[in-house]
Amino acid sequence: MSVDNIKAQMRKGILEYCILLLLRDRKLYANDIIEALKEADLIVVEGTLYPLLSRLKRAGLLSYNKAESPQQGPPRKYYGLTEIGQRFLEQLGDNWNALEKTVNKLKNNSFILPANENTL
Repeated sequence: MSVDNIKAQMRKGILEYCILLLLRDRKLYANDIIEALKEADLIVVEGTLYPLLSRLKRAGLLSYNKAESPQQGPPRKYYGLTEIGQRFLEQLGDNWNALEKTVNKLKNNSFILPANENTL
């Protein structure tokens, strides 16, 4: 077991939540999402994003609009949250806050544990 493997699993676990957070107030082009996730050190490989966007769209959480490319390329897809996606994000936010609170209690050793005669 390595720290790098655990870090990668942790990032994978929150990546969808972070994508939804990026899209909560605006529509973004996939490359902009990739750049934001790279800057946040959450994604390394670009190929990771597109399957996630497809899965979130199939789940009804995202939609996209096509717009002309500023350079003469194919139209760009700008992703945004649907109403279902907004509600889902709120639920994930509540879950994230509860999880963060629990982890902080563990980090700060502030859980009250039952007395055990075998502890040191």
